[in-house]
Amino acid sequence: MNQLTSLGDEARIALDTAAGRAAGLFSPNLRLGVTGLSRAGKTVFITALVHNLIHGGRLPLFDPVRSGRLARAYLEPQPDDSVPRFAYEDHVRALVDERIWPESTRSISQLRLTVEYESASGWNRVFGRGRLHIDIVDYPGEWLLDLPLLGKDFRTFSAEATGQSESPVRSEVAREWRAIADAIDPDADADEAQAETLARAFRAYLAECRAASRSLSTLPPGRFLMPGDMEGSPALTFAPLTRMSDRARPGSMQALMQRRYEAYKSLVVKPFFRAHITRLDRQIVLVDALSAINAGHEAVADLERALTEILTCFRPGRNNPFSALFQRRIDRILVAATKADHLHHESHRRLEAIIDRLVERAVRKASLSGASVNTVAMAAVRATREATVTEDGETLPVVVGTPIDGEKIGDEVFDGKKETAVFPGDLPADPGKLLEAREGAGQRFVRMRPPRLERTAEGMTLSLPHIRLDKALQFLLGARLA
Repeated sequence: MNQLTSLGDEARIALDTAAGRAAGLFSPNLRLGVTGLSRAGKTVFITALVHNLIHGGRLPLFDPVRSGRLARAYLEPQPDDSVPRFAYEDHVRALVDERIWPESTRSISQLRLTVEYESASGWNRVFGRGRLHIDIVDYPGEWLLDLPLLGKDFRTFSAEATGQSESPVRSEVAREWRAIADAIDPDADADEAQAETLARAFRAYLAECRAASRSLSTLPPGRFLMPGDMEGSPALTFAPLTRMSDRARPGSMQALMQRRYEAYKSLVVKPFFRAHITRLDRQIVLVDALSAINAGHEAVADLERALTEILTCFRPGRNNPFSALFQRRIDRILVAATKADHLHHESHRRLEAIIDRLVERAVRKASLSGASVNTVAMAAVRATREATVTEDGETLPVVVGTPIDGEKIGDEVFDGKKETAVFPGDLPADPGKLLEAREGAGQRFVRMRPPRLERTAEGMTLSLPHIRLDKALQFLLGARLA
């Protein structure tokens, strides 16, 4: 990722890191990045993680809990006053009281969770109880997809976007943007109204690609779909051109688009990388593979491309004690396939095999840099339970839950109140078949409402149920709480 930063950038990163290390000398902290593409479950994951640690959830695979060394966990004011706080309490209320999924991540946010624990080492216990601040940084995966743009000029960006729009799954929804772009003379005088029309059409095209019926993932520029506080700015009012001159004439449409593209990189993309990505210690990437499988093999292949770009944007590796003073490296990356509760547990291993296949190339690159990379099929909040039904003398494994209002199974449309049993079918044993449209792609997985939580005799709400959240916590945090 050398093309992302200049020597001056690296100097500022080193100074920021040194200052952060000095501040945390007597108060250790770990920065955990949580990302994923739209609808992958970032907000739900963070909410469930915090809720289970604070309320003593069932986490048998998380060693500090299993061994009784976790004393308590609690929230504290976050140290970074320039980043919005993750709205944990609102999200718990949505999940527990209203039984609705909280709103998706649309911008960056942060939350500080402090964990007090006893070390597994007798020597360390002599010095008292350990304490670790876990700064959880939540940010849209779409913003990560912008980082490769830093190594591309406007001509390359336009050529790639135009080529992608010609694929069968994109060509229909790209028609309006392509018609406007094809009619633009790149040497004509810059026209602000025309630039806004072109940018609006391109943004609509990206939104249609992301829609559930297509579930495509490679959709830069990411801020076009999740602009945050940049919405409406000139730096977001550009689009690829399908016709280009060899050299942009000053004052022309091509010159305007090139200038705004470069402004987008310098004002939006590079500061995000420098201020947030370079400060992470651990990273989890959440993946909604089931939505891609629903949409078909082209969506699965597009997800593979997006994951490869995302994972190669991090700074993976291990630091020695000296280098750690001036730079942070992400030494553990977890790629988690979410919504495992939509499948019977017999298919979970196949879901993990699909994720292994999708990130194979990127994992190889990250591993060579010294990072430990793992995959898991999980559900941060389990919305179903398993059962069996007998049909025509055959016993079938099913999941039971309450489909979200408007979901369909065959001709039946659900109202969000009726519980039903769903046979999700089997994922293919060979993940490669999903990429070749030979098997599995186009399956239908029904979205479920959050579960109704039980209460104790004293009226206390139990912790949120999950699938393998404890396994994820052990990989991401276990070694730091040993």
